[in-house]
Order: sequence, then structure tokens, then C-alpha cells
Amino acid sequence: MNKQERNSLIRTKVQQHYREACLMGHEVFGVFLQGSQNYDLDVYSAQYQSDVDTKVIVLPSFDDFCRGKAPISTTCERENKEHIDLKDIRIMFETFKKQNVNFVEILFTKYFIVADKYAKHWRKLRRLAEELVHCHPSQTLKTMAGMSYEKYKALCHPYPTIKHKIDQYGYDGKQLHHIIRVNEFMKNYIADMPFEQCLTTHDEQTLILMTEAKLNTIPLADALKIAKELDDENAAMKNKYIDEHGTDCNVSSYDKLEQIKVDVLRQWFKEQLGA
Repeated sequence: MNKQERNSLIRTKVQQHYREACLMGHEVFGVFLQGSQNYDLDVYSAQYQSDVDTKVIVLPSFDDFCRGKAPISTTCERENKEHIDLKDIRIMFETFKKQNVNFVEILFTKYFIVADKYAKHWRKLRRLAEELVHCHPSQTLKTMAGMSYEKYKALCHPYPTIKHKIDQYGYDGKQLHHIIRVNEFMKNYIADMPFEQCLTTHDEQTLILMTEAKLNTIPLADALKIAKELDDENAAMKNKYIDEHGTDCNVSSYDKLEQIKVDVLRQWFKEQLGA
């Protein structure tokens, strides 16, 4: 698949997800690509086909907001196994504060659809993005090291969705792939690279290793060794950074994020109330 075909495929899928989210009856702020395509790590081959998954920011109705109805947070699986992760804006913005790369990555994706009426708020969010992801670096590194450990624990665990891989290979290569990716991300982030560059892999040998992991072509003994060494290194990087730099947070960035949320909801509620 060439670059033009890849871009066309991704944009078509994102558009389908947007349409489906709207048909569910939600007030959709926007739909954003998540996952491997944002890291240039997607694969389309006879052995492996990367899914196109999205996160969707939705807005509560005025009545639901006033009645304290639980905000939407659910994942819908399409017939083709792609995922549409629906999140109320209040939940999504709180999740941004946890600095989980799997969420804040959508602030940098090239593949998104935002409702025209909310475009000005999205532009503010995009302008804030780089500041936001660097306002609490110790939290970012804690989250990433925690993600690495979770992937390490899942590496050989026969969860129903990956049991076939455990039976065949002894481990799930996708978990190892994520541990390697986290290691690369943390090194780039600590080196103070722009966040969008942190998302991609710059070392050719690391990229080859990640692809081999995803395809489960690494022998079990080697996979276990790599996973252990890199997970330990990820924890060590986090601890070293906190020892040297502390855990300070620039809360003014979160204040700006909150104001964008308030502005979006004010506009939507005014529209609903005919104000």
C-alpha cells in the first residue's frame, strides 16, 4: 500500500466513524484517529492488518448535565473489529490531565474530523497541546512507565482475545511492541523533543525490532529478555527524572484546558436552549 492509498484509507475510515457516532444520536465535537497510524507504525500485509480506531469527544445534553447523568464513556466495536471509543468531553479532558499518550496523542493527529461549529475551540486546543503535554512531565513519565508494566504483565497472560497468540508463540507480540514503543517515547520525551516527534520512532533498528515484535517473529526467550530489560529501564528513567526534577506541575495549562471545555459546553447549551 503506497502513502496515498494509506492516507485515503485512514481518512475514509475516520469519516465512517464520524458518521456512525452521529447516527448514534450523540452531539459530536470531533472524531480523532488513535493508535499505530499516529506513530507511523501501522502495518498492512498478508500477515498483519492494522485496524483504524478512533476516539470521539461527545457533549452531554443540557438536561443530562443538570440531572447529573453519568457522562458517556464506552467503546463500540464495529463489525470489522475496529473500535470507536466514545468519551464525554468532561471525561476526555480529565484524562488529558493524566498525560496518557494514548489519549493526548489525538491532539496531534493528522487524521480527524471536527464539527464546523466547534472548529474555533479545536484550534485553541491544538495551540495549547504542546504546552499541555509538557506541563507535568513527572506525571507523563509515571503514566508511561505504568503502561509499560501493564504490558509486561500481559505479555504471556492468556486473555481470551490473545490466547491464540499465547498458545502459538508463548507471548503476545503486540504487548512487547508497546513496551519497546514506550521506551523509545520516554527517551525522546526526556530529551525534550516536540511531542509529535516523540510519538514516532527515529532509530531504524528499534523500528525493525518493533515490527518483529508485532509480527511475533522474535523467539520466546529473546522476547522475555527484551521485555524485562526495557520495562526495568522504563521504570528507572521515570525514577531518575523525578529524583532530579521533582514533580512540579504548571497548573495554568490545565486552567486553559478547563476554559476551552467551558466555552464548548456554553456554546452547545445555548444552542439547545435557543439562547
